[in-house]
Amino acid sequence: MPFSIQNIVAVAVAGAAGTLLRYGLAGWIERMSAPGFPWGTLTVNLVGCFLAGLLVTWIGLRASVDPTLRTAILVGFLGAFTTFSTFIVDANTLLKTASWMQAGAYVLLQNGVGLLALAGGIAIARFL
Repeated sequence: MPFSIQNIVAVAVAGAAGTLLRYGLAGWIERMSAPGFPWGTLTVNLVGCFLAGLLVTWIGLRASVDPTLRTAILVGFLGAFTTFSTFIVDANTLLKTASWMQAGAYVLLQNGVGLLALAGGIAIARFL
């Protein structure tokens, strides 16, 4: 993915669309669901995973997809809609190309260290 002005603008525009869609969908789901569980985030992440699988596969099967459009969709839109979809694609790639052990370690690190980082940020924010 070259850093051209065209790619930067495409990623920014698609990223804005992904961000706005995430914000709108997650907010709507939260308003429509029972409180106490992050249904909006869960929904967005699961939709993002579905879209990642769908779009990565669809684009991968079509070599004729414009590289700028590919970058805009996969990096801009999906990256802004949810980074969880990228995590799932990476884990799937590890399952296909590496080993169950590496894939398992990746999943555990993403989730375990992510929770620890969250706790660290909370602790620091409370201290300040």
